[in-house]
Amino acid sequence: MAGCLSPLSSSVPVAVGNTFSPVSVYLSQPRRPLYQHQLRRQDKNFLQFVNNCCSNSLVRQLCRQVYNASSGVYVDDDFHLLLQILPHDVRENLLCHSKQDLLLEVILDLGRRPQACYFGDYGRWDIRKTEVSMEELEYAQNAIGELGGDNRSGIAGTLHRISAIRNKNGKVVGLTCRVGRPATETVDMVRDLLEYGKSILFLGRPGIGKTTLLRGISRVLSVELRKRVVIVDTSNEIGGYGDIPHPEIGTARRLQVPEPWMQHKVMIEAVQNHMPEVIIVDEIGTEAEVRACRTIAQRGVMLIASAHGIKLNNIIKNPLLSDLIGGLKTVILSDQEAKARNCKKSILERRASPTFPFVIEMRERQYWVAHRTDKNVDELLYGKKPLVEVRRIDKQFKVVIERWRTED
Repeated sequence: MAGCLSPLSSSVPVAVGNTFSPVSVYLSQPRRPLYQHQLRRQDKNFLQFVNNCCSNSLVRQLCRQVYNASSGVYVDDDFHLLLQILPHDVRENLLCHSKQDLLLEVILDLGRRPQACYFGDYGRWDIRKTEVSMEELEYAQNAIGELGGDNRSGIAGTLHRISAIRNKNGKVVGLTCRVGRPATETVDMVRDLLEYGKSILFLGRPGIGKTTLLRGISRVLSVELRKRVVIVDTSNEIGGYGDIPHPEIGTARRLQVPEPWMQHKVMIEAVQNHMPEVIIVDEIGTEAEVRACRTIAQRGVMLIASAHGIKLNNIIKNPLLSDLIGGLKTVILSDQEAKARNCKKSILERRASPTFPFVIEMRERQYWVAHRTDKNVDELLYGKKPLVEVRRIDKQFKVVIERWRTED
C-alpha cells in the first residue's frame, strides 16, 4: 500500500484483492469530462459504495482519486500532505467523512475539540470528542516549519495554507489549516472579460474563493491567451508554498513578497523589471498598494486584483480604497442645479477615471454581479440603482449572463 495515494494511478493495486472488482468495472466505463460538482451529483452512488464497502480509509482515498482521474478532471489537491501534519485520529476521521471534497479548513485550538469546516450548508463539525493538546500543536508546527511574519505558512508544492494564533508570549495556541484546491469552473464566468483585456477588481468576503479564482485566471491568461503574466504573491497563496510555483498557475511567473508591508514595492518592481502584460495581486488593502495599482494602470498593464468587500458601495465609502474606482471629490452646486437634481448643494462626484474599468462582486461562489465602474459609480453617487450584469452558473452547469438589470 506504499503507493496507494498516487492520484495518477490508473487501476487499483492487485494486492487489494477481489473486493474492488465492481470498482474496476465501474471505472472502465467511458464518461465525458465533468466538473467536480457535476461528478459528485452524477456519480454519488459510486462514492457511497466506496464509503460503505471499503474498510480501510487509505483505500477509500485511493478509490476516489482513481475515480476522479478516470473522469478526465485534474482534481489532485495533495490532500494527503495536509493530513500528515494532523493528529492520527483527526486524520482518520477526516478521511472517513463522506463530504471530504467539500472540506474548507481544519481548526486546531488548544483545549478545544478539533473542528472541520465545510462548504455550503454542512457547516462546522467536531472531528473528535477530546481536546487539542499542546503536544499536537507542536507536532503540527514542527511539520510545517517556521511561520512567516504574517503568521502564515504552507506545505511545499501544495496550495494549502496554515495560519497560526499566538498568545501574548508568542507561543502558538491555535492553527487554521486551509485546504487549497485547483478549480476551473469559475474562471469561465469571466472568460470574455479576460479576452477583452481590461483591468478587473474582484470583491468578496473571506472564503468566497477570490484567491482560487486568481489562480485559475493566471493559468487562462498565461497558457490559453499567451500573455506575459506576473503574480505578486504576498503569502504564497496563489502560487503555493515553496520556490517552485504550483502548476495550477500555468506559465505565469511569480514574485514572492518577503514581508506583507512590502507588497506595493514588489508590485512596482514587477512592472519595472519584468515587462509584464498582466499583473495579478491578491488582497489590496493599504493606501500604498492603491497608489501602486494606479501607477501600474497608468503604464498600460492589465491588472487583476482582489479586495475584501461585499458591494461596490463598500469601496466608494472606504477612504483607503476609493481611489481604485476613481476617487471622490466634494462639489458645491448652484441653487438651480441642486433643485434640478433634487439633492443637496454639497455632493460627492468621481474625481478621475477608475483604476479598474470592471468591478465584480462575488456574492456567492457561483453568483456574481459585474459593474462598469465609471458609469455605475456615478449612478450610485447620484442615488440611483445602476444597471449591472449578473453572472452565474445554472443547474446545468452553464454560465448564464443576464445583462442590463438592476440588483440590490
